[in-house]
Amino acid sequence: MNNLFIAENLKIITKILPILKIQIHQNEISFIIKRNHLIPVLLFFKNHIKYQFKILTCISGVDYPSHKYRFKIVYELLSARFNIRIRVKVMTNELIPIESCCNIFPAAGWYESETWDMYGIFFTNHVNLTRLLTDYGFEGYPLRKDFPLSGFVESSYDYTRKRVANERVELSQEYRAFKFTSPWETLELN
Repeated sequence: MNNLFIAENLKIITKILPILKIQIHQNEISFIIKRNHLIPVLLFFKNHIKYQFKILTCISGVDYPSHKYRFKIVYELLSARFNIRIRVKVMTNELIPIESCCNIFPAAGWYESETWDMYGIFFTNHVNLTRLLTDYGFEGYPLRKDFPLSGFVESSYDYTRKRVANERVELSQEYRAFKFTSPWETLELN
C-alpha cells in the first residue's frame, strides 16, 4: 500500500496542501509544513475519504540547538482502513507556541503535556497543559540539549535535620590540558 499511496497521492497532496517538503525514507512518508498550517493539514488527513488517518499514535520532539527553529515536533498518524502511517512535522523555537490539536485527536492531550514537560514547547488552546514526568518545582526541561546531565538541584538526606535537603549543584572543575600524543611515537624501533 505504501508504494501505491506514494505513486497515486503525493502529486495530488502537494497541489492541495501547503507542504514545504516531502521526505520518503524506507517507504515512510513525512510532510514538513509551517506551524500555522498544522490544524488544517491534520483535519484534512483525518477527514478526507481517501486517507482517513483517524489515529494519532504519537507526538514527539527533536532538539536541534544550532538551528534557527530549534525544535521539530513530529505527529505520527495511522490510517487503520488503508494500513499506512505518515508523519507531519513542524518546526518552532522556544518562544513560538504550537496550536494544540486536542480537538482533532483527543489522545494529543497527553503527548502535548509530555512535550511541554520535556522540551518546554508551549501549546496554545490546550485544556490542561501540565508537567507530567518531572517532580514538583522542577526547573528546566530535561530533553533540551542545553540541560546539564546532573541537573540544577541535588537531593540528599540530612541526618542532623532528619529530612531531605535540596542544594544547588555547583559544577567546578580545574583546567586541564589534554595531550593527545600516541605512546607509540616515543618508541624507537631498531
